[in-house]
Amino acid sequence: MSSFYRNLSLWLIIAIIMVFLFNIFNQPKPKGVEIPYSEFISLVEKGEVEEVIIQGDKIDGFLTNKKRFHTVAPRDDGLINLLKEAQVKINVKPQEETPWYVTLLISWFPMLLLVGVWIFFMRQMQVGGGKALSFGRSRAKMLTGQQIKITFKDVAGVEEAKEEVSEIIEFLRDPKKFTRLGGRIPKGVLLVGPPGTGKTLLAKAIAGEAGVPFFSISGSDFVEMFVGVGAARVRDLFTQAKRHAPCIIFIDEIDAVGRHRGAGLGGGHDEREQTLNQLLVEMDGFESNEGVIVIAATNRPDVLDPALLRPGRFDRQVVVPAPDVKGREEILKVHVKKVPLAEDVNISLIARGTPGFSGADLENLVNEAALLAARKGKEKVSMEEFEEAKDRVLMGRERKSMIISEEEKRITAYHEAGHALVAKLLPGTDPLHKVTIIPRGQALGLTQQLPLDERHTYPKDYLIKRLMILLGGRAAEELVLNQITTGAGNDIERATELARKMVCEWGMSETLGPVSFGKRDEHIFLGKELAHHKDYSETTAVQIDNEIRRLVTDCYEKTKRLLEENINTLHQLAKALLERETLDAKAIDEIMRETGATPQAA
Repeated sequence: MSSFYRNLSLWLIIAIIMVFLFNIFNQPKPKGVEIPYSEFISLVEKGEVEEVIIQGDKIDGFLTNKKRFHTVAPRDDGLINLLKEAQVKINVKPQEETPWYVTLLISWFPMLLLVGVWIFFMRQMQVGGGKALSFGRSRAKMLTGQQIKITFKDVAGVEEAKEEVSEIIEFLRDPKKFTRLGGRIPKGVLLVGPPGTGKTLLAKAIAGEAGVPFFSISGSDFVEMFVGVGAARVRDLFTQAKRHAPCIIFIDEIDAVGRHRGAGLGGGHDEREQTLNQLLVEMDGFESNEGVIVIAATNRPDVLDPALLRPGRFDRQVVVPAPDVKGREEILKVHVKKVPLAEDVNISLIARGTPGFSGADLENLVNEAALLAARKGKEKVSMEEFEEAKDRVLMGRERKSMIISEEEKRITAYHEAGHALVAKLLPGTDPLHKVTIIPRGQALGLTQQLPLDERHTYPKDYLIKRLMILLGGRAAEELVLNQITTGAGNDIERATELARKMVCEWGMSETLGPVSFGKRDEHIFLGKELAHHKDYSETTAVQIDNEIRRLVTDCYEKTKRLLEENINTLHQLAKALLERETLDAKAIDEIMRETGATPQAA
């Protein structure tokens, strides 16, 4: 409220000044022509003046031809007599005196204006704008334990991470329980995980559970264009934290200031490195920070400086991974609390159908479903909206307005039918969920598979079948239409990349054996390598290329043979797609039963 009243008073002063200026510079000016006093006397003597209005030394009047004039008269005692003799109508008005405050304002206005502008800009720089007078002040926002309403009940899907950080909460509540046996609580905890998995939410929950002050700041808030500002802000942040100990400092996206020192092509000792050096000293230097626990979050732990990760600074790295099926179900239960659900909604089915989704993705899914239901005028969100929202998130929005020729539709139908049929015929593949030829995103059609459970390792047989599914669309086009199109471009790219990983990273080539080829590219900003060097000979490179080609072509030939053996089913699937545009798993199973197609033996 103080800033509100300050701004109100400032604008009030500006308004008053503007009113004074308006009154000064917008005084009503007398109309008519201005004539010299000598000419005025001459006109009176000739009898051409009909009426005069005298106000001090100003004379305003009308000629006999009704033309208006005005002039300024000196002290002339005979003027009245002259006017009487000429029978001129005389009117007299009292002289207006300029108020003292107007005179004062006119004389002091330039100086007051300069002082006012100077005060205005100085306040702006202190309170907002560039913060020229408070560069060294920390931008961290402090929240007390009462202000933080988030607890562990609001965090789901990361049970192991919650258990790891619960020890910190116990320490903040009862430090003597740990220190009496000579133990030392970790000074820093680094939360590591992909974007959207809930690292920031977990940090807020830690502060909410512990009920202690919580300083929140982003890594980029330390970095400024002026040298030394970042280090000063780090010092100020820890000074404030010590005054409120025990407390928590949370630094989000710490990789903005914690990158490996000596990185890049330029000088080593830049502003960011000074900030990092100060952070290292504050976390574990000569001065102790008892009761100050630093929690940081990043999705790039590989670029952080080793000195930052050593024990004594960030003692623990808590991994916050993408949730599994059970975790996704728990996260969905948290987000649907405020959403009225229809009776047909199955949370566990939605969780199983969203593999790889992070907590943020699931929150977005629930929000999209609620918006869709509201758009349709429904009172509750049903399973239909959740399925539609899931398809929109996974595959993109339907492009129903896109004009596609009948020939292109037919090509797309056989392409997607090829993917779907290979996926159904091969045993051990992920279950088929949906096939569509409605354009979504940048694709003309899509085939979606949903895994039954989470996979952490992939056997070679599964990857070979994955290659065959990717090549099924291209094989169907060539087999039925006797042509190949650009529609399989992305499939071929993904198949080639998968085959390359099988040969070069996972040692799944019988010819080359269990050997890894090729170092991963080092990033220039890490300051390790400026170029990528092969660790194998040209002869080996040729063998790798041949092996990748052999893997892909072998799978392609197997796929063509599989489709040839079930050509009738392929035609029926394509025909159904052209008629209905979208087929779910039940519809595909029904077509396969009608045509007598059966999956291969495992």
